[in-house]
Amino acid sequence: MKALILVGGYGTRLRPLTLSRPKPLVEFANKPIVLHQIEALVQAGVTQVVLAVSYHAEQMEQELAQEAQKLGIQITFSLEEEPLGTAGPIKLAQSILASNDEPFFVLNSDVICDFPFTQMVKFHRQHGREGTIMCRPMSIEKEVFPYMASDGQLYAQELQGFWMDIGQPKDFLTGMCLYLNSCKTSNTAKLYKGPGVVGNVLVDPSAQIGKNCRIGPNVTIGPDVVIEDGACIKRCTILRGATIKSHTWLENCIIGWKCIVGQWVRMENVSVLGEDVIVKDELYINGGMVLPHKSIATSVLEPKIIM
Repeated sequence: MKALILVGGYGTRLRPLTLSRPKPLVEFANKPIVLHQIEALVQAGVTQVVLAVSYHAEQMEQELAQEAQKLGIQITFSLEEEPLGTAGPIKLAQSILASNDEPFFVLNSDVICDFPFTQMVKFHRQHGREGTIMCRPMSIEKEVFPYMASDGQLYAQELQGFWMDIGQPKDFLTGMCLYLNSCKTSNTAKLYKGPGVVGNVLVDPSAQIGKNCRIGPNVTIGPDVVIEDGACIKRCTILRGATIKSHTWLENCIIGWKCIVGQWVRMENVSVLGEDVIVKDELYINGGMVLPHKSIATSVLEPKIIM
């Protein structure tokens, strides 16, 4: 089987993180968003994944080549010269997707859920018609599905468990909470247990956590992160190489790669730091969206973009 993943957008809703990395490569729960989908597809028997891209194809190809080798699959890229909407990329990749009679998957790269692809294939083969969509009470695509439905060729299987479009920061954090809660029931060994941990927390083994910290609930800490003594972190994602200095309080934040957050800082209200941002000591950041490579020396009292 094959799969097409739509990754063509510019990720504007997830800025400032996507100013440094294409959205599919932004780490969600310590793994690139698109890799969650690819691994689930492989478990369902997919051997070739096509990524429909419009930019940053080279970076994605480089970073995913090693993962493809590990998983024993082929990842190819279908480049859109101009935006083609939703149905266009399927047509563009037709020669690959229709090279045999096996059904193929089409996914939106923004979505995170339990990915019950094996059950979906079984359901699809049982009814024997052209299409199956996995659905939740939400809006449905209007370009192709209505025509298939009117011809009696489209079936719907209701998705059990969680589902979230993680394309913007507040939803990214909500999706993280849902994912961690799912790990609590399906893969509890993945969650971190240690002093000061409250609720569901995911910590990369290379991260360092100091003394007298409170971590959680709903926190993801990435590789090479340093959390100094006395820090309090709730409902946050801390990306690779960031440093959170002593006695800092973070809630509802995404801290970008290689950021340094000073001592006695308080950040909240869906504050997002792009890559390599420095926040000086004893500041208050309320809903700040900070672009990469900035140094913040004054408090941000109202939500705004800092360029």
